[in-house]
Amino acid sequence: MAATPEEKEHLRRGSRRNVGIVVAVIVIALILVAVAVLAGLFNPSPGQTVTLLGSGATFPFPLITKWSSVYVNETGGRVQVNYQGIGSGAGIQAITAKTVDFAGSDAPLKPSERAAAPGLLHVPETIGAVTAAYNVASLSSGLNLTGHVLGEIFLGKITTWNHANISALNPAVVLPSSTITVVHRSDSSGTTFVWTSYLHLENPGWNSSFVGKSINWPGGIGASGNAGVAGKILTTPDSIGYVELAYTVQNSMKVGKIRNPAGGFISPSLASTAAAAASAPTFPSPDGDWNNVTILNAAGANSYPIASFTYLLVYKELNTIGTSMTQAKAQALVDFLWWCVHNPGGQQYATSLVYPTLPQTVVTLDEQAIRSIAFNGQTLHS
Repeated sequence: MAATPEEKEHLRRGSRRNVGIVVAVIVIALILVAVAVLAGLFNPSPGQTVTLLGSGATFPFPLITKWSSVYVNETGGRVQVNYQGIGSGAGIQAITAKTVDFAGSDAPLKPSERAAAPGLLHVPETIGAVTAAYNVASLSSGLNLTGHVLGEIFLGKITTWNHANISALNPAVVLPSSTITVVHRSDSSGTTFVWTSYLHLENPGWNSSFVGKSINWPGGIGASGNAGVAGKILTTPDSIGYVELAYTVQNSMKVGKIRNPAGGFISPSLASTAAAAASAPTFPSPDGDWNNVTILNAAGANSYPIASFTYLLVYKELNTIGTSMTQAKAQALVDFLWWCVHNPGGQQYATSLVYPTLPQTVVTLDEQAIRSIAFNGQTLHS
């Protein structure tokens, strides 16, 4: 029996209503899936881990290693930080090639390096001192030295420990006549940049061609990394080299007192490095030119003269790294950086490793930098 017109209209209305219900259900389901996916991207689930890859300076390596071990526990194992201390130069190359998520460097980027990696931010994460460490059996720690004398030693012009210029600085010390062996970095190094920049300031014979991360040394023994130089000094009698303070403390090494601009001979220490950092100049913006930022020969009677900030280098637009950078990883990186520069947070572990905590002016600048970091145009920290 054929349906009446009224029955046909009723069927059509029911069909449209059922289709509408199905469409609504599909839309709601898609929204729920999208929310779940985004939640997973921004906040990895308890069973999901994100690994942040970094490489570069060995100068802050002890501190970053400590941060890595603490942070994985604080995040319940969800965020792991894998940082390789391969030297500032290699770290800059890696972040420029976008094979890592962040890099470490004691040397700020040169204009040519900034041009090769547009969008990189400088995030100062700690401060350290570069020491003149030596291994002379008859000498105690605390030999008086100047930048001029150190320059002469590293240029090969002062070759014995009892040279008249060293004796004049240490009149009460019996100096041996043994030959000095110089130990220097063999890799591209931010610590070398800090050391050679200081010698250039202090010794007229140390010209600008001898300032940088990689130097054509006139002699001596080369070793890779701060740990490598420290190890070579410890196993080479009558040697001297330049090593970040944390490594000398860990290895109970002898270090010189260096004359500062105020005329005092200052031991490298937590307090004297912090005093140097307190006189830091006005900083550029995080994405600006940091090439001339320095706290070498800082003002103040108690300032150690060979101190430096060290930097984490990170892209302002993290999606430019490529497919290896997901939104989950970008969020994890920003959260880690924020944790690193604060106390409570990463800064609370600095002093036990002989790195001063960051001055508040630097923390404020770091906050500005981190708040500007984005993924696909969306900033990741409020």
